[in-house]
Amino acid sequence: MAVSGKILLICDDNSYTVYIKEQILNLGSYSLFQEATVQAAMASLGERGYDIIFIRYGMAETDAPTLIVDLKKNDADCVIVVLSERDQEDKAKELMDLGIYDYLSRPIKVEKLQFIIEKGIKLRSLLMANRKFAQGLKENNRALEKQNILLAKRVENATTNLSRLYEDLRSTYMRTIKALAQAIEARDHYTHSHSENVARYAVAIANYLRLPAKEIEVLRQACELHDLGKIGIEDSILLKTSALTALEWEQIRKHPAIGAQILEPLTFLNGVVGLIRQHHEHYDGSGYPEGRKGEDILFGARIIHVADAYEAMRSARSYRKIPLAKEEAILEIKRNSGTQFDPKIVEAFLKIVDNL
Repeated sequence: MAVSGKILLICDDNSYTVYIKEQILNLGSYSLFQEATVQAAMASLGERGYDIIFIRYGMAETDAPTLIVDLKKNDADCVIVVLSERDQEDKAKELMDLGIYDYLSRPIKVEKLQFIIEKGIKLRSLLMANRKFAQGLKENNRALEKQNILLAKRVENATTNLSRLYEDLRSTYMRTIKALAQAIEARDHYTHSHSENVARYAVAIANYLRLPAKEIEVLRQACELHDLGKIGIEDSILLKTSALTALEWEQIRKHPAIGAQILEPLTFLNGVVGLIRQHHEHYDGSGYPEGRKGEDILFGARIIHVADAYEAMRSARSYRKIPLAKEEAILEIKRNSGTQFDPKIVEAFLKIVDNL
């Protein structure tokens, strides 16, 4: 099925513009617009909105990083691709950190250009839908809080009914979010039921450690939603069968923070948000996204980290078709005790692993 969309090319070099236009228009039925100045590009972006924006690096009197930041301010979901005359890995990393989608240098391979355009347009649609979804959650949450205040004032003796209403609405939110998380896992058949299994392992560890029931319930919810942030990671990275590049790893490492950001508007998930943000932090401080260390990492996040790692090793993946044997996975957990994992959590895990 052909992919169509609106594309903006920001380029002040006529011959380069002609070259890129020919490349893009030969790939499909795209609506392609071109602007030669930053001012004209910004005005065009405000009038039309584009699925993907190509920027020629090195335009006269134009600072590419500043332009990227300005474009993101005007349209936070815009998908930006930078075109360069030559490959500059350091420059590409700097621009990736600013939020561009990809970086292409000449000679441009037609197959890669087509892939980037098709995936970029789909990502734009997904990001806009996600933003709309998150905004809807914020508005619903605000409406719910106002409704609760109003009802509390009018019906002081109806606390039981109000509590039931709140729980029903919260349950609806949770079902919606879980459905989104399951849809993300379904992008890769290897990760089907991954979050459910992680939750099962983590709860078993928490029960052995005799954590309070309320903390265990928060832990279970965090496990079920811990990979929600992968909604912002492109399929070519998640499904890649070979080793990831440094730039691709940078994208992967963003998913805990993205997941936490999606859930932050929901105040009843405050305890869950921190666990999701920190579930890839390492005990020795070498993890991500914040490089937290030791006791500075939430206890529940340390439990999820062990459960997540064990489940991943015991399952097939796009990059590893044959899962590790149980003994191999346990040995790997032991080997990383004190560095990647909290030794106390590893000790508890080893006590219950035969029952998993």
